[in-house]
Amino acid sequence: MNVIKYDVFPGGKYHCLTMSYDDGRDFDIRLAQIFRENGIKGTFHLNSNHFEGNKPGFVQPDQFAEVYAGHEISCHMYTHPFPTDNPDISVLEEIIEDRKVLEKASGYVIRGMSYPYGNYDERVIALCRAAGMEYSRTTKSTNDFKLPENFLAWHPTCHHKHNLMENLEAFYAPSRYNRLKLFYVWGHSYEFNNDNNWGLIEEFSKKAGGREDTWYATNIEIVDYVNAIRALRVSADRTMVYNPSAIEVWFTVNGNTVSVKPGETFKL
Repeated sequence: MNVIKYDVFPGGKYHCLTMSYDDGRDFDIRLAQIFRENGIKGTFHLNSNHFEGNKPGFVQPDQFAEVYAGHEISCHMYTHPFPTDNPDISVLEEIIEDRKVLEKASGYVIRGMSYPYGNYDERVIALCRAAGMEYSRTTKSTNDFKLPENFLAWHPTCHHKHNLMENLEAFYAPSRYNRLKLFYVWGHSYEFNNDNNWGLIEEFSKKAGGREDTWYATNIEIVDYVNAIRALRVSADRTMVYNPSAIEVWFTVNGNTVSVKPGETFKL
């Protein structure tokens, strides 16, 4: 009987790195460029009320194409409220209004967010889903590299201020098991300026970037890929794998890495 495992990311890689930064301050310009120079991808969560009147200190919509090239723009709610303090209609309006502005500026559908102040509960999760969100990041660090159980309560590995380099070392440490390992870092770009430690993220990016064994992805790319893995259909005798999704999916069969293209059936 064939042994089929969902244990690789695109290209047969076991590691995935994603970065997640909030608020859209103009320090994103430098941070996004550092990531690009090292082949790293990030997701930037923005509050679009900052665009009204070209509020100083924030990246503006006419800068999006250049500043966030290769990265993802995502919601952070329109005015950065505490979601659990607001009625249902207000939470929905905050997300939808943010989506409208960001979608017009970016030219694509916004499908994810991060919770302002890391504030959420089950009611807020349900409202996010109703507003079209497919993921939302919390601020609860796990210091591990597991895939999330619920993308709408997506706990990161760590904030860049806490155990960043230690977690990087652990991330690439040899393991007896081949399993999907996701390293998720979050923070705010202005913190590097406030703390005068841009060197930290520059050092991290140089060490973590450009590796052949790592898939560098935005938040939504990870959501899409993991959902595609979970959508695979395997025949009862494990001789066929059908991919109903719109993206190519990688997996292993008896220890060998293979892939199945969108809408196709892979015969073992």
